[in-house]
Amino acid sequence: MEKTCTGFALGAILLHLLLLSLPNLSIAEVTVYSPDEIFSIGCGSSINSSTPDGRNWIGDSNTKLLHDSQNTVAAPALTPSTQQGPYTYARLSHSQFTYSFPVSTGPKFLRLFFRSTSYQNFDPPKAYFSVKSGPYTLLKDFNASLNADADDEPGEYLFREYCIHLEDGKRLNITFIPTTIDSYAFINGIEIVSMPSYLYYTNPDVVDSAGLPQLVGLTNPIPIENNYALETKYRLRVGDAEIPASQDTGMLRSWDVDNKYVTSQSVLSLDIDTITKLRFTKTTPNYTAPDQVYRSLRNMGPDSSKNLRFNLTWQLPIDSGFTYLLRLHFCELDPGVNKPGDLSFYIFVHDQLVEDWADVLGWSDEQKGVPVVRQYAVFIQGNQHQRAYLSLKMHPNPTSLAKDAKLNGIELFKINDSTGNLAGPNPDPLRAQTPEVPHHSSEKKSNGTTRTLFAAIAGAVSGVVLLSLIVVFFLVKRKKNVAVDDKKEGTSRGSGSSSLPTNLCRYFSIAEVRAATNNFDKLFMVGAGGFGNVYKGYIDDGATCVAIKRLKPGSQQGKQEFVNEIEMLSQLRHLNLVSLVGYCNESNEMILVYEFIDRGTLREHIYGTDNPSLSWKHRLQICIGASRGLHYLHTGAKHMIIHRDVKSTNILLDEKWVAKVSDFGLSRIGPIGSSMTHVSTQVKGSIGYLDPEYYKRQRLTEKSDVYSFGVVLLEVLSGRQPLLRTVEKQQVSLVDWAKHLYHKGSLGAIVDAKLKGQIAPQCLHRFGEVALSCLLEDGTQRPSMNDVVGVLEFVLQLQDSAVNGVVPLVVSGEDYEDSEDMFSSTHSSMQLSDHSNSTGLNTTSYGSKESDRLMIVPKNVFSEINDPKGR
Repeated sequence: MEKTCTGFALGAILLHLLLLSLPNLSIAEVTVYSPDEIFSIGCGSSINSSTPDGRNWIGDSNTKLLHDSQNTVAAPALTPSTQQGPYTYARLSHSQFTYSFPVSTGPKFLRLFFRSTSYQNFDPPKAYFSVKSGPYTLLKDFNASLNADADDEPGEYLFREYCIHLEDGKRLNITFIPTTIDSYAFINGIEIVSMPSYLYYTNPDVVDSAGLPQLVGLTNPIPIENNYALETKYRLRVGDAEIPASQDTGMLRSWDVDNKYVTSQSVLSLDIDTITKLRFTKTTPNYTAPDQVYRSLRNMGPDSSKNLRFNLTWQLPIDSGFTYLLRLHFCELDPGVNKPGDLSFYIFVHDQLVEDWADVLGWSDEQKGVPVVRQYAVFIQGNQHQRAYLSLKMHPNPTSLAKDAKLNGIELFKINDSTGNLAGPNPDPLRAQTPEVPHHSSEKKSNGTTRTLFAAIAGAVSGVVLLSLIVVFFLVKRKKNVAVDDKKEGTSRGSGSSSLPTNLCRYFSIAEVRAATNNFDKLFMVGAGGFGNVYKGYIDDGATCVAIKRLKPGSQQGKQEFVNEIEMLSQLRHLNLVSLVGYCNESNEMILVYEFIDRGTLREHIYGTDNPSLSWKHRLQICIGASRGLHYLHTGAKHMIIHRDVKSTNILLDEKWVAKVSDFGLSRIGPIGSSMTHVSTQVKGSIGYLDPEYYKRQRLTEKSDVYSFGVVLLEVLSGRQPLLRTVEKQQVSLVDWAKHLYHKGSLGAIVDAKLKGQIAPQCLHRFGEVALSCLLEDGTQRPSMNDVVGVLEFVLQLQDSAVNGVVPLVVSGEDYEDSEDMFSSTHSSMQLSDHSNSTGLNTTSYGSKESDRLMIVPKNVFSEINDPKGR
């Protein structure tokens, strides 16, 4: 492969010669690739040194690479380093500083070396900073101490590796930016190494798409273009020891072993067939990986019948919200495999099938000893503050002669997002201090590879604050008076609080709460409001993540409200409601503990953020979950509870994308007894979601929640907010616009552009029908949440049937309103007016036989409604 190299300016040439004046690297017995440039810089050092891995470290004081250096400090570590390399000295500063490298055009490895320890006048916990290179953010608000402590092998040494493609005439600038005026940035070592032009980047001259990364979930390939920056997350070989930088193919890459990421039974085979000479090809050149990678493999074992009962699985911790490039290395050396089809297997990436006939011998044109690389690109949904796992699974093809699957090596790279960001979050401080981390959530630390940072910062926290009117009403009805005694720290609960429902939720001592939040560390704070602060915490020895709401003195929520909230919410238990875990009432503290919800609000995943758009089926499943939660509120508790603030920001999504109705701050107990049809109360709620009947008459019923949920359904369908002031008058109100289009028989015009081609016509028809039924002016004509759940379940069945070929799908790009059976007057049984005779989705009142058939669904569809206990 040709290497790109352009001439430097005269000064750059002299500097380059100075930096490379020491003896060349002793990288391998046979160097298969010789980099055009190698810069190994010891930051903060005035001396040059060599290390056994073949690197020659040049002290940055001997170069002119450092810019804006007047405010930087070169300082030795206060304790000796236990590792060789650029770890004795550091360059530190409370101000921004930049290194600028004169390099040639083409792709480069950029490696950053950190040692998180004490330097004179610099305290490690205050080292918060960002690192940028050109348009890319490599690290953001990075704290080396937190990251080092969070490793499964805690230590002081950290390493990050990136791939950046330099354009002609550009310098490679690396800028370190302290996060605040009190924090500082530092760096111990920087390395720049040239790489072959098309090792990881796509050759634009290659017309054949077979070698391009396949986009998981789609059939089209995705080129890795020069404007992408990559972060190395994992470089793994199968074996009993890592391959050090000195034994790489010339680029100083280190290869870790894969054993910490294998989560299924497997067999390790080392040094297989050391006699056969490996034969590299144009598509897999000899610098792709060291020979050792291809001479050891992991497979399922000799028991063919047993192999068909499990998957060979790797789980790689990663950051959500990014696209990843996955490279799999194979080489067929097995003497028992002689022709294509002897050994074939399935490959699943992130639980999606990417290969149904993976045949290494077939890929290598029936030649043994020929290394092969297969590439896949996969987007991991979620926001960039969330921890996730990328799974790689292999399973024998039952038609294969040998029932097995095998792999030699894995490389995984994070690709920058649309803003140029590559940075993941810092680990939580408490998790960084937890001595034992479960195997599946640990990350490997090893010289020469990057690791994924654990984090699960944020989501949304349910503020469950019931108004005093709710409390008074509820207490009067129950004829119950509860007293709460303040506690002194360290004392047990006394009789004054014995009536609190400790049998339904958990009591936490103030000591437990302080331990869970690292004594209310600001780094743990994820929200704030008039009631006080919300913290993320870990209980049960760090095994369970919770949201902890600490009421501040003088907050509007007092003692009686605190008690009532505990009593009411402790009795609400459902999969689709945010749960109260427990409370603390001690040392003048009133604290509520809830389950922590990872992925934030529904709205954040359908519009208004950089989060990837949810698929139509995903949106349907979330709507079903939320409707079940509301149905439980209306019918599952001792008294009907009216939420009164249903909206897309009060529907939260957990790490498994389960919808959770949250924020009961405006909730009211519904009508009690057959003589009451409504609750007369002051109008509360959110603009755009308010039930007009409630707004006009101040009469609150559970059908007010149904109306608001109808607005949410339209949000989900359209991907826009209920009110938009910047559009034409007819479209300002989402509800009015939807009704107008419905009457015209062209509701498809409202569909989110990101969903075009995903929704089956019959599915859209029924979904629009249930949404518009919820929005009828007359509340008595609206369906119950029970009916809404049932129809949404049926809509999902229609969608699944369409995907399976039972119902024709709309072809991508077609207008929905042009599709057959799209809300024509002959198929619609509703009239959207105050004088409608329709009963919404009541099965006894549908106008057409087709509508009557809508509710003929299997009994198990309503299994959770019939037994509304949830969990």
